Amino acid sequence: MNTNRRSFVKATATLAAAAPFILTARAQEPQRKLGVALVGLGSLATNQIAPALAKNTRLCKLTALVSGTPEKLTKWQAQYGIPATHCYNYEQFDRLKDNPDVDIVYVVLPNSMHPEFTVRAAQAGKHVFTEKPMANSAAECQQMIDACKQAKRRLGVGYRCQFTPHHLEMIRLSRYEVFGRLKCVEAAFGFKIGDPTQWRLRKALAGGGALMDVGIYAIQGMRYLVGEEPVSVQAFETKTDKVKFAEVDETITWELKFPGGVLAKGATTYAFNGMNYLRGLAENGWFELGPQAYGYGGLNGRTSKGPLELPQVDHFAAELDDFAECILKNRPTRASGEEGLADLKVIEGIYRSIAEGKAVKLG
Repeated sequence: MNTNRRSFVKATATLAAAAPFILTARAQEPQRKLGVALVGLGSLATNQIAPALAKNTRLCKLTALVSGTPEKLTKWQAQYGIPATHCYNYEQFDRLKDNPDVDIVYVVLPNSMHPEFTVRAAQAGKHVFTEKPMANSAAECQQMIDACKQAKRRLGVGYRCQFTPHHLEMIRLSRYEVFGRLKCVEAAFGFKIGDPTQWRLRKALAGGGALMDVGIYAIQGMRYLVGEEPVSVQAFETKTDKVKFAEVDETITWELKFPGGVLAKGATTYAFNGMNYLRGLAENGWFELGPQAYGYGGLNGRTSKGPLELPQVDHFAAELDDFAECILKNRPTRASGEEGLADLKVIEGIYRSIAEGKAVKLG
């Protein structure tokens, strides 16, 4: 077992030990829940994050709002009982420094805006949790990491799947070689995207297309099943609608090679539905999630020995409670800025391979 894999196995033992905390329905409530300021009140914040904070989190709660749309602030203020003094526009954002009711700033903005508001939040003395992808480039990821370290604040990334029973079990099956040594990983996530005017199809805001938005889930799955960092990648792009996807990628496939010999095959798309799986092929069997491997709820899977029957959890509540616990207990989060940086390095390698028309080295 090489050094990289040994360190990942050790980390997984810690992760497995944390699983009961994640799955516990209710534990003793802390004296004070950590306050969360949501920055950006779009569909993800509206439909997933705010309801999780209102109903399912044990260690944190919604205490402040940041939006460039006054009407949204008014509506949310009434719905969640947030005082007017705790509502900000983007120009007023830095005033969060003087708000003792805010411990964590959750950045839920277009990708290109993550670095600015992460740095500003850290400088305001707040811990930062940002949606994935962490930024549009590895260089920006490093700037965010450095800013939080300098401010002595924690930085987490919204890798919610790492906190679900199904993905935790996939990691356990791989790392403890329940079906023998892992030989191959197959992962894919994609969907048919709608509105052609949305920000996700603008390169300046999104940094890329399907790969940045949902392909990153497949990359994450490959990395945490294998337990190593890939050493090379070869990728291919297909584009059937050059008008809608004039600025960003539509469909990409890739192959990652890992130092231990595992081959990983991945795919992502904005062109069609039904691509949603994570599969590990080992010496003596297989294990997989699908046809729902990355959705917000209703995950399912099976192994060569039978179905994976595991509890369903609120992904956003699980990841936020874990981040809050990291702050309260002064321990690192596995969904760290360094994790976000590692994914962006792979993504940049995939884009470079497409541009150069050949396999490229990573690292």
